[in-house]
Amino acid sequence: MPSKMPPMSTSRVTAHGRSRPPALSARTRASVTKRLRTVASAMATATTVAMEQRLTWFPSLDANTRSWVSVLARNGIDAFIEWFADPDSDASPGDVFAAAPPTLARSISLHQTVELVRTTIDVIEEQAHELMSRSDRPPVLDALLLYSRDLAFAAAEVYARAAETRGAWDARFEALVVDSVVRGEADETVLSRASALGWQTTGAVAVVAGQAPSVDLPHDGNLLRRSGRRHGLDLLSAVQGDRLILIAGGTAIDEGQHLAAVGHLTEHFGPDAIVVGPVVDHLVDAHSSAREALSGLRAAVAWPTAPRPVATADLLPERALNGDGHARRHLGRHLYGSLVDAGGALLETLVAFLDQGSSIEGASRVLFVHANTVRYRLRRIHEVTGFNPTDAREAYVLQMAVTLGRLLS
Repeated sequence: MPSKMPPMSTSRVTAHGRSRPPALSARTRASVTKRLRTVASAMATATTVAMEQRLTWFPSLDANTRSWVSVLARNGIDAFIEWFADPDSDASPGDVFAAAPPTLARSISLHQTVELVRTTIDVIEEQAHELMSRSDRPPVLDALLLYSRDLAFAAAEVYARAAETRGAWDARFEALVVDSVVRGEADETVLSRASALGWQTTGAVAVVAGQAPSVDLPHDGNLLRRSGRRHGLDLLSAVQGDRLILIAGGTAIDEGQHLAAVGHLTEHFGPDAIVVGPVVDHLVDAHSSAREALSGLRAAVAWPTAPRPVATADLLPERALNGDGHARRHLGRHLYGSLVDAGGALLETLVAFLDQGSSIEGASRVLFVHANTVRYRLRRIHEVTGFNPTDAREAYVLQMAVTLGRLLS
């Protein structure tokens, strides 16, 4: 015997992808709907009682939240009855949540919402068995199965939209904090905002600057934070034009550890240089680190083979040539001055060593000293300045320091 049931595509799903109630004659549907409306209040009352008895966390909610949950439960029952009564209705199960205040999604988690929906559906099933005739139960239970599925999807959609909205606001909030730090306007308000974003660092902080990721791989602050935590970094980030700025913090992390940790995050940047500013003691002091990091990023193009990431101290010559006054003063006064103050013919030895093409024997002949004396003095220069004259790159830094030191003397 051929089946008389209508096909699923025409009877169970609307054009918008929502379920239709089971196919019934108009008289049967009207009769069942009338009886459902008669028992709707009893179902709503039984649902509230069941929530208090079955959900251990429900009684601990504040009175206002419990009241709203009861309202939504009654709305859900009424919406189910109206959906059952009109198969051609465009009403969506998501309309059940429309009346709820936005704060409700923050008071009740998605998992708790699923438990509430499940409890409501279970109670309606129980009440249908108790309050409705045997002939009315099958269409009601079939309809409830379809409606509960749509209701669960609607609840998930509500929380997904809330999460997207919250994520967008958090990203704007985070960008505001990063911008305040970069512009040197970090104060207690900025600290409070950073704390609201999960910033916990009270110690070493450094600013990192690099090229923003491509359009094909957009910036994801949450993913970046998770990557940072795996490597001991507390991160705030923001894209500013074509550059990505990170504020990286950690407990008792020095500059070397910062540099190594940032090295694990290179995939989140574009292909060009990544520059790590000096470590400062607190977030409110991070403007100085940001200034050096951005200066280094602008100058890094002059050292295409630089490590990635690279510390701003390693870009001092390029920064100085690019007009960075802080770099010029550091080279010409701090580095050059430390050699002058150290005495012991260190400056004279460095100049001779560099002028002789980094030849120890050549410097020893010019200075009329033994080659071992030159070697000893070169080691002392390394100890005093932190730069090794026998390394070609670091010798370039020292050469620049001597040149600027003479100009600024």
